[in-house]
Amino acid sequence: MPTPDPRPAPPAGRATTAGAARPMRADARRNHDRLLAAAAEAVAEQGAEASLEEIARRAGVGSATLHRHFPSRQRLLEALFRGKVEALCAAAGELAARLAPGPALDAWLRAVAAHAVSNRGLAAALLRGGQDGDPTLGATCHTMITETGADLLARARRAGAVRPEVGVTDLLKLVNAIALAAEGEPDGAAQAERLLTLALDGVRPPGDSPGR
Repeated sequence: MPTPDPRPAPPAGRATTAGAARPMRADARRNHDRLLAAAAEAVAEQGAEASLEEIARRAGVGSATLHRHFPSRQRLLEALFRGKVEALCAAAGELAARLAPGPALDAWLRAVAAHAVSNRGLAAALLRGGQDGDPTLGATCHTMITETGADLLARARRAGAVRPEVGVTDLLKLVNAIALAAEGEPDGAAQAERLLTLALDGVRPPGDSPGR
């Protein structure tokens, strides 16, 4: 007969696999989402060095609650950045489903530019974050953005809506340069939109209609 295991059984509902995460309670999930929303507002206004105390205040929670969800500034910025990149990639699918290939690419590049302008210093802060964060996050998010843009560009190229020599790296560098130029301006989003409109006119083949 097998020898009984003397260790007490874990309480019902608790994960038994080492390191397995338990589902977040509804109230904890609400606080988590409020903190990310407040962080997005604060970063848009003040940059990546926005006060953590201010973020907690805007979210309606205490500093202890913020640190339970995000033990460091780096972890908070990572969660914010990853969520925004995932939203940008999801938006690409929605745009492709309802717009012609050229306008879908244009609209998505404008969304990328708006994301870059509104998240002042976020990417740079993550790059210099050191050992506290996820060293693969930047590469992973860059790959997601590049692959998403490449899919939209391929559709636009097949429709003849972009010059054949234009690559996705060209477009993302263009968007990034415009965002950096407009980032610190009071009307940065409007400036980025205007500059990107001028740039995208040069991406289309001569005589092409913007609606294709």
